[in-house]
Amino acid sequence: MSGEMNLRALLGGMRPVQRDGEYVYVLWPHGRPLMPGIEAAVREAEGLTVVLPRSVADAEGLSYDFVAAWITLEVHSALEAVGLTAAVSRALTQAGISCNVLAGFHHDHLLVPVADAPRALQELAALSDRNRGPEGPAR
Repeated sequence: MSGEMNLRALLGGMRPVQRDGEYVYVLWPHGRPLMPGIEAAVREAEGLTVVLPRSVADAEGLSYDFVAAWITLEVHSALEAVGLTAAVSRALTQAGISCNVLAGFHHDHLLVPVADAPRALQELAALSDRNRGPEGPAR
């Protein structure tokens, strides 16, 4: 099943939902076997970055700097869709909320500072509301 490509439909149909818990980015120790609990991973030249629940990082003694809330945009976006990340980033930037984006096969995921999660959800809901129905172009 292919995802949605139309920006207005993506924005109007996105349902931002916050996962339970707090999440952290960790530079995975070189040579350490991967373990359960890793929610996302990105290999860079400098090493493997993983995102996992804060409780797992704490239990394993892993260090981190950024504690995030995880928000999933529950709309099936096509990987080649244009503008969703930019529109979401713009809305959160205008609200003064930092955001790290992870793209999955079906959905986009946002990691925002825990304290800003309620405002981020409000801003995203407002962005979605502005793009529903026949009134005007996507913003």
